[in-house]
Amino acid sequence: MKSTLSKPSRRAPRTGPPVSQSALATAAAPDRSALRYQRIKHYVLAQIHGGVWKEGDLIAGEQALAQQFGVSRMTVHRALRELSDEQIVERRQGSGTYVAQQKYYASLVEIRNIADEIAARGHRHRSELHKLERVRVGQALALRMGLPAGSTAYHSVVVHFENDAPIQVEDRYVNPKVAPDYLAQDFASQTPNAYLMRVAPLTGASFVIEARAPTASTAELLGVALTEPCLVLHRKTQSQGCTASVATLWHPASRYRFTGSF
Repeated sequence: MKSTLSKPSRRAPRTGPPVSQSALATAAAPDRSALRYQRIKHYVLAQIHGGVWKEGDLIAGEQALAQQFGVSRMTVHRALRELSDEQIVERRQGSGTYVAQQKYYASLVEIRNIADEIAARGHRHRSELHKLERVRVGQALALRMGLPAGSTAYHSVVVHFENDAPIQVEDRYVNPKVAPDYLAQDFASQTPNAYLMRVAPLTGASFVIEARAPTASTAELLGVALTEPCLVLHRKTQSQGCTASVATLWHPASRYRFTGSF
């Protein structure tokens, strides 16, 4: 009697439950909800970058955006939440969503002219001179500057603007030894930093940063409330073997941020 052998199957062994064609199609398709919320993010960014919504403006609400794009409020909420995390918009409870104020960055590693920093961002710098005087220094300031108490120093107060927004109040004391012509300069057309870097190149610097509420006069110059915190940079620079200047630089924390790496 002839025996027959069955041919081995060429199919791979099944390792789990069968996968339906509809499930495969769903896995291959893009996440439509993700595409919808990305469309809303791109729309909001386009409105801001195009100048339709400016810093501080109230933008369209969640309900209005949901109707405009035909999506759920949850989808809109996700888009606005991510924009808030990226500091593009600011969400205020019970008030709405606003275009966040841009925070400008300054490096702590390299001392740069603030006018150059602003120009590098593609923005416009201007300054206003509020004080330029000869003063006698008290004991505390004399100690910081390495001068005898009661000796003479030069004092200037300059407000720096970025696109017409005040971002820094520069309160500076200068050693006359390194910059004897300081009082003769036009600090509306050049910054004190630019002048000092030219006549007294730096050989060293030290700084301290703190967060403080502004003084009444500083708040007025920056156009902020007395309760708004400021980032305050205290900086001392050296040149020609002595202290060249001592500066206190006030920045509104809502519009400014320090950064650095090395």
